[in-house]
Amino acid sequence: MKPFMNEDFLLKTETAKKLYEMGKDLPIIDYHCHINPQEIYENRKFNDITEVWLGGDHYKWRLIRSNGVPEEEITGSADNRTKFQRFAEALPKAIGNPMYHWTHLELKRYFGYDGVLNGDTAEEVWNLCNEKLKSDDMTVRGLIERSNVAFIGTTDDPADSLEWHKLLKEDESFKTVVAPSFRPDKAVNIEKDGFKEYIGKLSDVVGEKIDSVKTLKRIMHDRLDLFEEMGCKAADHGLDYVVYAPADEKEVEKIFKKALKGNAVTSAEMEIYKTNLLIFFAEEYHKRGWAMQIHYGTMRNINAPIFRKMGPDVGFDVISNRCCCDAIAGLLNAFVENEACPKIILYSLNPADNQLLDTIIGAFQGSEVAGKIQHGSAWWFNDTKTGMQEQMTSLANLSILGNFVGMLTDSRSFLSYTRHEYFRRILCNLLGDWVENGEYPYDEKALGEIVQGICYYNAKRYFGL
Repeated sequence: MKPFMNEDFLLKTETAKKLYEMGKDLPIIDYHCHINPQEIYENRKFNDITEVWLGGDHYKWRLIRSNGVPEEEITGSADNRTKFQRFAEALPKAIGNPMYHWTHLELKRYFGYDGVLNGDTAEEVWNLCNEKLKSDDMTVRGLIERSNVAFIGTTDDPADSLEWHKLLKEDESFKTVVAPSFRPDKAVNIEKDGFKEYIGKLSDVVGEKIDSVKTLKRIMHDRLDLFEEMGCKAADHGLDYVVYAPADEKEVEKIFKKALKGNAVTSAEMEIYKTNLLIFFAEEYHKRGWAMQIHYGTMRNINAPIFRKMGPDVGFDVISNRCCCDAIAGLLNAFVENEACPKIILYSLNPADNQLLDTIIGAFQGSEVAGKIQHGSAWWFNDTKTGMQEQMTSLANLSILGNFVGMLTDSRSFLSYTRHEYFRRILCNLLGDWVENGEYPYDEKALGEIVQGICYYNAKRYFGL
């Protein structure tokens, strides 16, 4: 029996261990996350482990809920010590859940704790972590620097001022590059509540009334320029499902004006409007050399009473099984027909789409950069040992794994950089198995290039860092 999470954690073979040594110390490029740039600039210091660990982390909230804990002791008015206790009590039951591994990696790497967190050890861990958090190297910037993070791509709305990015860009004392990523979902999701109000907010920000799609696109062009000035390298689109329903500009304008009057649009009208905006944005990203990330396959806020009480992004979203193959192919084909196809990273929340995506990306590759169209890292509910293995195996089977841009945190936590270690161990174990099985030669040069590329260099090249 192996010791719990020792130095060979997840590395079953001697080849896997050698490969891990090639990639484990490379810098991290976290090209998609949800951390707050203001907290980076102000170098936030956390009062206790609950603040840094459980605040805003719907992964952990779902786990605690599944242990029968009342919401008051998860996201409600209970004190932080109680919330931490409830998490510690739930964790031992989560065998097979990546949360168990992430948690203990974070305790080892950031707090020097080699024990096991449970209800009985919660007080010991609480005291240890809170004492460590008083140290100056446990501030937000300290955590980023000790994690060896070279680049952070946050997620930012077109209406954002980007003031904190500007300040970070001017701050020569902080070596990690922090750049905004363009996330125009509120301007694209015409069917969602609050669309009319958002267009009004954006109008106020830019000082011009947005009363047509033509005006909206011109304003978006200007906002894209602002993002580019701040070092933006990527955009991100969160879609419940991918759409492709082309129509002429007059029809799109008609739909937009209908929504601005506060009238509900039909599903068909929504798809027409979104298609038009996605094609426009793709052209803009192509001109700027940005990557266009598309996340899809989600059913959001399915518990209506909870949504009315707590709002979005609190852990009540699920995997959708709606097939988007025709729409993805149609959309990418429209991009190439316009000779304006940007670099694209596709993520589906449904793991059943792995092979679908791995065949689609092969039909639209370009010569601008190796792996121009990417099947993105195992996302959200797939961000598990099994999910990562399946995503990479499918990509290897049907495309070129060696050009994969690798892992991202997609997280709101400053402790989640250990997920890159988790990913690197799983990657090296997978490759090690193939070598040991005689499926690939033990060629240190070739294997080193694959491992180091996926861990760091591919993303550096892909995003032009």
